[in-house]
Amino acid sequence: MSTGQNIVVLTGAGMSAESGVPTFRGVDGLWEGHRIEEVASPEGFARDPELVHHFYNLRRAALNTVEPNAGHLALAHLEREWRGQFLLVTQNVDDLHERAGSEKLIHMHGELRKARCECCGAVLSWTKELSSGTRCRACGEIGGLRPHIVWFGEFPFEMETIMNALKSADLFLCIGTSGVVYPAAGFAQMAAQNRSCRLVEFNIENTEISRQFRERIVGPVSVELPKFVEQLLSDTHRQA
Repeated sequence: MSTGQNIVVLTGAGMSAESGVPTFRGVDGLWEGHRIEEVASPEGFARDPELVHHFYNLRRAALNTVEPNAGHLALAHLEREWRGQFLLVTQNVDDLHERAGSEKLIHMHGELRKARCECCGAVLSWTKELSSGTRCRACGEIGGLRPHIVWFGEFPFEMETIMNALKSADLFLCIGTSGVVYPAAGFAQMAAQNRSCRLVEFNIENTEISRQFRERIVGPVSVELPKFVEQLLSDTHRQA
């Protein structure tokens, strides 16, 4: 593969799980004992904002206990070394990619360490707790701040940029995602419309979209991804 070609990467929960990021979702489908509609929907927030704030305060605080793993570091290294276009799209709302050094990054489902004001529209960096009594630093209004998270029923961020990148991708890496949440579950099909695009899936097990990939690498992302990146960069440097 030429270093002038384009790479699009999609990462999901499996990427962060190896760093110990809690999913907060149990085998019964409940999040901390609550139905998903209660803590991750606009309707749930309107009904009980303090419950929703508490749920995301716990998740935000949990980020202080985890660090990027070797897979995060490998993607940041690939971005720095790659001479073509590179875009990392993550479904994760943690900041482990940023801490690993990734910069060409889209959080399609939002970010835990940001808050958004529904009064003025400002998006603010936020590391502390949020509540209904928190004042917006931008407009001064109280009660308008919400987690900067895409909830069920809301449209993911920067989809036009993502779609355009997928259309021109020469290599699509799908890492640690279950393949059940759309629109991300359809990204492989979009990338495959370019028949020369190389599609590679990394996961510890088969997923709903595994059959869409021409190459599959099964195993821990923190082990397999650094090896793949090293080989990819080695191959492209030889061709240069």
